[in-house]
Amino acid sequence: MSRIYTISFAGVSVAAQQDLFSIKPATDKPIKIHSCVISNVGVAADAGDAAEELLRVAIVRGNTTIGSGGSNPTARPVNVADTAFGPTTNVRANDTTKVSGGTGIVIYDDGFNVRVGWQYVPVPEDRISCTAADGFIAIQLLSTPTDAILMSGTLIVEELP
Repeated sequence: MSRIYTISFAGVSVAAQQDLFSIKPATDKPIKIHSCVISNVGVAADAGDAAEELLRVAIVRGNTTIGSGGSNPTARPVNVADTAFGPTTNVRANDTTKVSGGTGIVIYDDGFNVRVGWQYVPVPEDRISCTAADGFIAIQLLSTPTDAILMSGTLIVEELP
């Protein structure tokens, strides 16, 4: 039976391109992205017309080297009876040195206005998957913000049997 997990960061000052999230699945536990939301939580600082920015974001699969400069958040089970998430050491958030090596392939490319945030909520048949053999899957911020933006985000993934 598959299990659903959330991975989050809260109130992080984002001033550079980065991996907002990256995961390398455990050898025997492929994953599927159910959804991802990124929001501006800086209140008035980035809410006015003068502070409006449009940023590019992508879901990239295939890199082999872990990023750095961010954090190693804990994946939390949605169902309290579920066990710990498989790839505990290869779950990353806000890495300013992005995943690299191998051949990263852009699977999904998008943009968002910082005032409204970014929501990736695909229909079930369009959910992007990744295996350990694929390397890392990353939600990457591909634009450099004009100034630091206070962001929060949540990634919901399914660990397949």
